[in-house]
Amino acid sequence: MEFNPLIPIWLQVETDIKLNMIRGTIAPGSKLPGGRDLALQYTINPNTAARVYQELEKEGLCQTRRGLGTFATDEPEKIRQVREDMAKNAIARFMAELKDLGYTKEEAITLLIETEDANHA
Repeated sequence: MEFNPLIPIWLQVETDIKLNMIRGTIAPGSKLPGGRDLALQYTINPNTAARVYQELEKEGLCQTRRGLGTFATDEPEKIRQVREDMAKNAIARFMAELKDLGYTKEEAITLLIETEDANHA
């Protein structure tokens, strides 16, 4: 994974894990790598890996079971909510950029539809 220097590394790793949960690459209820293994997988500091799991636990997306490890949530509603939240954030960023270019909401929607139609023609 190539990190963006403008975004905290823990947040980028957390986002990648969320995307893997949404895509099904990380199955609901599956065991996640241990903190050290996560650090090696992403080439990050073990303290950063611990922060990633702390943040995911706060959001209810994983659970650490003493002596067993850390497991992804098996609640489909949590995954659906994360997916929706991430989509809304992407739309907000997209709309902010188009607003900076002088597009109205209606023009942005028209442009989006036209671009999507052209890409599937």
